[in-house]
Amino acid sequence: MRVLVVEDEPLLAGAIAEWLRGEAHAVDVAHDGGAAQERLAVNDYDVVVLDRDLPVVHGDQVCRELAAGGAAARVLMLTAASEVTDRVDGLGLGADDYLTKPFAFAELAARVRALGRRARPAAPPVLRRAGITLDPARREVFRDGRYVPLARKEFAVLTELVLAEGAVVSAERLLEKAWDEHTDPFTGAVRLTILKLRRKLAGPPVVETVTGAGYRIP
Repeated sequence: MRVLVVEDEPLLAGAIAEWLRGEAHAVDVAHDGGAAQERLAVNDYDVVVLDRDLPVVHGDQVCRELAAGGAAARVLMLTAASEVTDRVDGLGLGADDYLTKPFAFAELAARVRALGRRARPAAPPVLRRAGITLDPARREVFRDGRYVPLARKEFAVLTELVLAEGAVVSAERLLEKAWDEHTDPFTGAVRLTILKLRRKLAGPPVVETVTGAGYRIP
C-alpha cells in the first residue's frame, strides 16, 4: 500500500515510517498540514496516518478536506487526547479510525492494514492465485506449498499483482504503490524487482509481461 504519515515530531514520524516500510508499504512523510495537503493533491494514498494537532494547517482541517473531497484514502487519526469526546470528535470529522498516543507500533501497523483493506474492494485476509498463497499480516508467501522469502519491494509488487486478479498492472501503478515519492519515475526498479520475483517464485513462470502495458498473474 501507499501510506502518508503526517506527524510534526520528526523522530516519531521517522519511526512510524520505518515500521510501516518494514511491512512492505511505500511511505511518504509530511511534518505539517500544509505539506500533507500538497502530497494528497498529487499522490494516490491508500491510508493516511494523521496527527491531529499539526502546525500550519490543523489535522482536523486536513481530515475534513479528505472527507469532503470523497478521497478513497482511509484516515487513521493520532492524538494525545484520550477522552471519549475527543475520539467521537475525530471520527465525526471523517476519520476512519483513531489511535491515542502512546501506542504500540504493531497495533498501528495492524490498523493500517485493516484500513487498507477498506480502501480497496473487499479482499480475503489471505490471498491466493496461480498456486501462490500470500498472507499480508504475516508477510509470508508460499508457491505450491513452498515458502518463498521475499524482500520488501518484491512482496509489495507481488501483493499488487495478486490483488489485480489477473488484470494487467502497469509499471507506473506498481511504482506508485510500492515505492515512495523520492523514487526516480524513470528508474528500472520495477523491471528489476519483477526479475528477482520470477527467480524466487521459480517455475513454471507465473508473472507475465504484457508488452507496452505491464505485468499480470493470469
